[in-house]
Amino acid sequence: MATFLSQEACPTIKNILLLDSEGKRVAVKYYSDDWPTNSAKLAFEKSIFTKTQKTNARTEAEITMLENNIIVYKFVQDLYFFVTGGDDENELILATVLQGFFDAVTLLLRNNVEQREALENLDLILLCLDEIVDGGIVLETDGSIIAGKVATHNMDDGAPLSEQTISQALATAREHLTRSLLR
Repeated sequence: MATFLSQEACPTIKNILLLDSEGKRVAVKYYSDDWPTNSAKLAFEKSIFTKTQKTNARTEAEITMLENNIIVYKFVQDLYFFVTGGDDENELILATVLQGFFDAVTLLLRNNVEQREALENLDLILLCLDEIVDGGIVLETDGSIIAGKVATHNMDDGAPLSEQTISQALATAREHLTRSLLR
């Protein structure tokens, strides 16, 4: 007889944020309807950034509470990593998700974790977010496994257009257009 876990038994993530040194978005993903509009999301990002910017979360992750949410965060160079869960979530799970995200980004950016490099590889970071959490449910927390999945997905040029990143889809379209013009 199979045993199924209820939704309440699974830890859920409300959002994962990657902000720059001014509190502006680099990559964000929301899994909760707590912030229904884009302006509510931006206001939350501003309040979380304002609350945490004066702390020293460079060596290890810090934890804070804001608006009945637990937020685990870490700063590296000019990037600010945040993972948000409900006030009843386990901080260790949130910290593990944060560390997995940070480790995967570090591997994919080849230890050059800074805003410019992150923006140049935004497709990889967004794929990381998709590999870590789906619909708020944690799928993977090991940074090397996440980075490996993203790297192999990035190398898969034979994938259908619906499964390719925007840059891959544009490259594929450009290649097909070139072939059709040369015939």
